[in-house]
Amino acid sequence: MHLTILYRGSLVSCNYGCEYCPFAKRQQSAAELAVDRQSLERFANWIAEHPQHEFSILFTPWGEALIHSWYQQTLAWLSRLPHVRKVAIQTNLSCSFSWIDQANPDCLALWATFHPEWSKLDRFLAQCHDLHDHGIRFSVGVVGFPRFRAAITELRQQLPQTVYLWINAVKAELPQLTADDRAFFQSIDPLYDLNTYHYPSLGKSCRAGKTVISVDGEGIIRRCHFIKTAIGNIYDPAFETALFERPCTNETCHCHIGYVHLDYLELDRVFGSGILERVPIAYQ
Repeated sequence: MHLTILYRGSLVSCNYGCEYCPFAKRQQSAAELAVDRQSLERFANWIAEHPQHEFSILFTPWGEALIHSWYQQTLAWLSRLPHVRKVAIQTNLSCSFSWIDQANPDCLALWATFHPEWSKLDRFLAQCHDLHDHGIRFSVGVVGFPRFRAAITELRQQLPQTVYLWINAVKAELPQLTADDRAFFQSIDPLYDLNTYHYPSLGKSCRAGKTVISVDGEGIIRRCHFIKTAIGNIYDPAFETALFERPCTNETCHCHIGYVHLDYLELDRVFGSGILERVPIAYQ
């Protein structure tokens, strides 16, 4: 079985403080971080102990994980396991890359976001070029606020043309966007329009819950991050029995890490093997 896991532990702290971000609004104590570290180590060991399955893993922390050594070491280690197809993480790229050489570049991938109000462009670009030189697949994104247009323009000009730059649509502000703003975002990101919808999902077939699952620090399995009902636990020896097709119970789905798994959208044809790190086939 090939299983895609979206892992989100108890990390909720970040070294940035973006006002538009719903996460990372507080710092965590050493004891709280220790719990997250222990949970991550348990999860990684569980992956290693199940070589009968193949795994693709996307870490989606409620904060910045790669500034912590235990995430760096875990990603590098998981990337070298023969039954792990892909290990990816969402990050602001503020971390050190001293660990990158320990990772398998054919397996590791990064979903990077540039925050113009918290990160200097030169520093961010240097990190991107370092990843590029190491042969690590990654995408770069920016939140779609018109006030970021100048930074987005410069970022696109200086990024390697082979790197996909996506715009994360701010759904609540779409009605206020001018036609010129939308045209600008579309010119930067040819897939921008895909991210502007609340897709009907109630009763629709979705890979979530069958071949794609969300897992928290305690091992609890949910279909996805957006349906809170637990369906099992990966630390149950019979966890596979919890994995079967279920129709979606939400009215709509509007987040990339959710709707890309809706069968009727066929977005696997757009992203192929880059679906976790948000890299379309055209950029692979």
